[in-house]
Amino acid sequence: MKAPTLKQLRYFLALTETQHFGQAAARCFVSQSAFSNAIRELENTLEAQLVDRNNRNVTITATGREIAVQARLVARDVDSLVELARGRGEPLTGELRLGVIPTIAPFVLPPLLPKLRKRYPQLELLLAEDQTERVYRRLMDGELDVLLLALPWPMRGVDEMPLFDDEFRLACRTGTTRVDPENYRFSRLDSDSILLLEDGHCLRDHALAACRIRNTEKIRRFGASSLLTLIEMVDADLGVTFLPEMARDSALLRNTRVRLWPLGERSFRTIGLAWRKGSRRTAEFRLLGEFVRDESPRLSAAADSNIMRTRVGS
Repeated sequence: MKAPTLKQLRYFLALTETQHFGQAAARCFVSQSAFSNAIRELENTLEAQLVDRNNRNVTITATGREIAVQARLVARDVDSLVELARGRGEPLTGELRLGVIPTIAPFVLPPLLPKLRKRYPQLELLLAEDQTERVYRRLMDGELDVLLLALPWPMRGVDEMPLFDDEFRLACRTGTTRVDPENYRFSRLDSDSILLLEDGHCLRDHALAACRIRNTEKIRRFGASSLLTLIEMVDADLGVTFLPEMARDSALLRNTRVRLWPLGERSFRTIGLAWRKGSRRTAEFRLLGEFVRDESPRLSAAADSNIMRTRVGS
């Protein structure tokens, strides 16, 4: 009996996650036509219909859902096999698949990656940028090895390594009349004056919690779809927001009138790594975490008390 390939199974898992052929193909770095052919070949091999297709929607069949459960187990077993082999070699060599969230990637990665390549020239780092919930699912499905994300975030079956704290700042346009940034008081903000990202972005949840925002009337209902959009809205003086300290010198703020101001109370999110509990590459991931922490001195200096802290996920 002809067996499906691991590539076909990973393609199918990507399709079950995105529910979209184009998005799944992009995630797998192949053309949509090649991706569709691979899914069709998988169905022919298994002699089962896994997907119902029409012009607008993709629906995973009941058989497809059962196949997806087994495919995840197969993928995890293969990943364990690879981890076992790599664990016998030098750390931070070969392929490492890192998931990173979009509210960290543009700030941390540009200065970090050249240093990482110089220190570990044999490391083949593959990056996947997406929202926290999605990279977490890909981690647990075996598609990613380790995550760089903001904590806390509810995750099961993972080990976490906090690296440093990233303080929130008030972000507003220079000369705005919406707020006096030098004498900021939350109670003085008008209704609909706070701009945040859409639901699903952890930066929204962390800002709400860390900045102690409880009055929802002050939050504009229309959320921004990305950090770039959020900053453009603030630059247009449509409201104020709260951005992490790591954004201060970023390209996103250049050529804008948006400035960051300290808040009265210390409000922060914690930047850290997460990986599957019991991974044989734990020592390697900790080494990566130490590198990220040590190469971010300006950020970590504000959180000396958190250096070397390690929290194990539930």
